[in-house]
Amino acid sequence: MPVDPVRLTADLVRCPSVTPQEGGALQLLQRLLEGAGFACWRVDRNGTPNLFARWGHKGVAQSFGYNGHTDVVPVGDVAAWTHPPFSAHQEDGWLYGRGATDMKSSVAAFVAAAMDFVAETPPQGAIVIAITGDEEGPGRDGTLALLDWMTAQGERMDLCIVGEPTSVARIGDMVKIGRRGSMTAHFEVIGKQGHSAYLHKALNPMPAVALLAHRLSGHALDHGTDHFDPSTVSVTTIDTGNAASNIIPARTRMTVNIRFNDTHSGASLTRWLHEQADAVAAEMGVRIEMTTQISGEAFLTPPGPLPALVARAIGQETNESPVFSTTGGTSDARFVKDHCAVVEFGLVGHRMHEVDERVWIDDIHDLKRIYTRMLRTYFEAAPPSS
Repeated sequence: MPVDPVRLTADLVRCPSVTPQEGGALQLLQRLLEGAGFACWRVDRNGTPNLFARWGHKGVAQSFGYNGHTDVVPVGDVAAWTHPPFSAHQEDGWLYGRGATDMKSSVAAFVAAAMDFVAETPPQGAIVIAITGDEEGPGRDGTLALLDWMTAQGERMDLCIVGEPTSVARIGDMVKIGRRGSMTAHFEVIGKQGHSAYLHKALNPMPAVALLAHRLSGHALDHGTDHFDPSTVSVTTIDTGNAASNIIPARTRMTVNIRFNDTHSGASLTRWLHEQADAVAAEMGVRIEMTTQISGEAFLTPPGPLPALVARAIGQETNESPVFSTTGGTSDARFVKDHCAVVEFGLVGHRMHEVDERVWIDDIHDLKRIYTRMLRTYFEAAPPSS
């Protein structure tokens, strides 16, 4: 019998896999996939649970990859939920539960599609399923660990679908062919503490941090590209911790987040931030220290064979003509893009991470059909390389 993706979604939602807990979700998937003839390996690293599964032989010419995650964000106030967050309650066409949208339904739909596909029409190539328990967490030991392990073992994917929720109003109306880069800069502006009545004896860091904030947030990094919106600079917090009105503080801190397109890199933006901070420090006579954290570089899979494969499958199953987009935050596609061509496609995502997170049940069936169509089209033709 065909694998029911709704039942599998419900079984996964019942696993309380709040990151970094595995919650039984990967164990469930491993049992199912091994029963369908997939070879499976747990690729845990530093306590983070990950699962790699492959049907077919390693290193074959055609290898279709899927990447997803079973970890979920915390539920928040349990009392605010209409139904218990791990009950997988079904009502009025909806399936409720933490992770129902982001992204256990997508994992279930692809696993169900892959299991049925290899049972009905075993392909000549390979199907790779790489599932992490660390996407909602720090991300250092999840998909990165899987990709590191694959490289060491000689495993490969020719292309990869990341199953994040990408649709906006209807399933299939949007596909992500890239993502902006993301980085955070932390500044500490250091002056000299003193009495507010004796300015000449102190060096106030507040005017300096205000000037730096103005220059950074008021600067247009670019005007966008054919596939990306303009890059953005956001001052997200300024913290001094000064409870006294008559004391000039010695230090203040500021955090800045940058979302950038492919005209920049984390390194080039780090240099720009240093230049701006050094200029303000020289002008205002303070000292400014800076550290940066780059969450991911911008990347793009240009419209071509892989996006066309995804769009064609969507159109054949739903009559939708998807928009190719690079909007939104980061995803694990930022890691996969260093291994192979990658796009993201999944369900409507506007209820993810909410109280009463839920997914429209019919969409899960549609997603399985779309993933099945992708597999069939891919293995019937030469594999797209980008």
